[in-house]
Amino acid sequence: MFGGTGFGSTGFEADWFGLLGRELLRERRAALIAEACAWSVGLSDRPHHLRLRGRLVSTGSTIGDRAATGRALSGEEDGRIELGDARPGSFQDALNAVDADGTVFADRFDREVVEPFVHETCLLAADRARRTRPGQWAELLDDLGEDPADAEPADVVRAGEWEEPLRLEAEHLVLAALGRTPLLEVESEGLPLSLVRAAEAATRAAAPAPVEPEPDEGLAGALFLALAAVREAGLPSPVPPADARVLVAALLGQGLEPEEVGGVLPHLPLAPGTADRVAALLT
Repeated sequence: MFGGTGFGSTGFEADWFGLLGRELLRERRAALIAEACAWSVGLSDRPHHLRLRGRLVSTGSTIGDRAATGRALSGEEDGRIELGDARPGSFQDALNAVDADGTVFADRFDREVVEPFVHETCLLAADRARRTRPGQWAELLDDLGEDPADAEPADVVRAGEWEEPLRLEAEHLVLAALGRTPLLEVESEGLPLSLVRAAEAATRAAAPAPVEPEPDEGLAGALFLALAAVREAGLPSPVPPADARVLVAALLGQGLEPEEVGGVLPHLPLAPGTADRVAALLT
């Protein structure tokens, strides 16, 4: 994906939401670089491969061995043209190398780092737009044919096609910061965060699947009113802690009693921490 048509290839070149996403991406630049470094950890330990006369072969050394001695990691028959001017042994050179299956590492980097980071950035931009530019947000939903009552941020982002140009921007930021840096230095910078990510993955794998609590039949009516209150108030899903006060007002405005609010909270689409904030407001 490195290279391409540039920001605005979707036709939303000058729109305010596209610019907001770009602004937010630049605000998160340090986090993006950190994720790139963490992703690189372990590349130097992989066996090095090249494609010679159309055939993938092992060179008998590791990527790290070649990088340490300043030898090129990518070959003339593999990789992407736009990455071909890389300094031997650099992070950009490693991105343009291939793994044992012949996959260019830049493809994996796009899929595992750039795409999820950009998607998260777009969702954050949608949340910021909804909170700080409600009028423009409502107009945007109308332009895209989305129903304000149940529009999901991910659906809005998908309909507007903002992710593709933002991915190009993210790739350029990574290359500008790390492209010419030796791979071994990038790995060293990324080691602390890579350990954190590994621990998080292990914790998620060990955790049992969450069990949704069954609603009390006596609260069925209250839950119906609560869900209607969330919908009519135009709150995002899940409702973030910052909107707890708005949520409480909407629930009480539907006629729910404070004790009923406490009963329906486990069944509402709430972000972590929102239920605690609501409970504190009701005490």
